[in-house]
Amino acid sequence: MNKSTLWTIVGVVVAVIIAWAVVNVLFSLLWFVVKLAVVAVVAVGVFLVLRGVFSGRE
Repeated sequence: MNKSTLWTIVGVVVAVIIAWAVVNVLFSLLWFVVKLAVVAVVAVGVFLVLRGVFSGRE
């Protein structure tokens, strides 16, 4: 095995590790955005229910 082949293998391993980290960060951000959207929808629903409950008593 010559020096060029060794550096190619090291380059591939480093590229896979970096890609794994980038994909992990992207999925974490995507999951955070999805959770934020779900929280926003639930908050709007709760707000509308509370507004309906308290406006009905007046």
